[in-house]
Amino acid sequence: MTNAALVLEDGRVFRGEAYGATGVSLGEVVFSTAMTGYQETLTDPSYHRQIVVQTAPQIGNTGWNDEDDESSKIWVAGYVVRDPARTPSNWRSKRGLDEELANQGVVGIAGLDTRTLTRHIREQGAMRAGVFSGSDLTDDASMVEQVKASAQMVGANLAVDVTTDKPYVVEAIGEKKFTVAALDLGIKSNTPRMMAARGIEVHVLPLTSTFEDILKVSPDGLFLSNGPGDPATQDHAIALTREALGRKLPLFGICFGNQILGRAVGRGTYKMRYGHRGINIPVIDVTTGKVAITSQNHGFALEGTPGEEFSSEFGRAVLSHYCPNDGTVEGVRLLDAPAFSVQYHPEAAAGPHDAAPLFDDFVTMMNEAR
Repeated sequence: MTNAALVLEDGRVFRGEAYGATGVSLGEVVFSTAMTGYQETLTDPSYHRQIVVQTAPQIGNTGWNDEDDESSKIWVAGYVVRDPARTPSNWRSKRGLDEELANQGVVGIAGLDTRTLTRHIREQGAMRAGVFSGSDLTDDASMVEQVKASAQMVGANLAVDVTTDKPYVVEAIGEKKFTVAALDLGIKSNTPRMMAARGIEVHVLPLTSTFEDILKVSPDGLFLSNGPGDPATQDHAIALTREALGRKLPLFGICFGNQILGRAVGRGTYKMRYGHRGINIPVIDVTTGKVAITSQNHGFALEGTPGEEFSSEFGRAVLSHYCPNDGTVEGVRLLDAPAFSVQYHPEAAAGPHDAAPLFDDFVTMMNEAR
């Protein structure tokens, strides 16, 4: 057994044993309340530069397979679990979770009290942290200094790290009905699949794309994906969004894309105390009062009051959804232009399917625009 420590910037130290790779990993410590879907969580680009704490006590029971990755690699900076599976048991499993973490150089820690750790994050807020093991496990003061010297999440431009290098196409399943340009801010694999199942040919484009690049694919709509970092850094994505709104190109955004649309129509964003991460988070549609249980992963949110109507350069808009747990704004809808967004994951891999019909709403919007 190799000793390990999770060190927080406020000086709190949690001790356990190394899990996955040994060494040092620095990032923002956050917790996810999901009980399933750890493989999808680990490969979600939205978790770039974050140390993820799993609140579910047993992790790794189903091992690691070669089908459920949401991107080409594990993106989390570090991984924290309480009781890792000794032997995975699932017919699709190819290897253990600890083996895959080690293969990809992800430094983790196991055996610590994740309940106490989660309560600490809820009370003190998400903060910088580090996982240390092997020769990098030194005295507490030195490790705390390393953590304090690491980068903050506020002001972090991370989408540029996770976007695709070159455009690619996900073909429509069956008859092609629409073409969508998807701006890759950290897109998950299941998102184009969900659109393809609705007859949409999806052109996934790098974040560096110009609006001319978007127009070259002759899109019926523009999709803004999920992604990591501070939305205040995304001047280019916001400018592309404003261009699309000005041309009344149907637009749908999720997660990071919700914050991009919000900023494009004049709303501010702020860093949440500890964010929403998990697959069991309720959201209320202010128009219908309907509740959806959603998959979420965000540490920033839009400013405003749920249900608030406001004027923008592109006409009237409304803050359309909110989380009843804390009142956080969870959606924007333009009333005079074909555009809407939500702060959660309708592709929900893993997670509930309550929000999947939002892709149908996007189809309806593109159909009406024709």
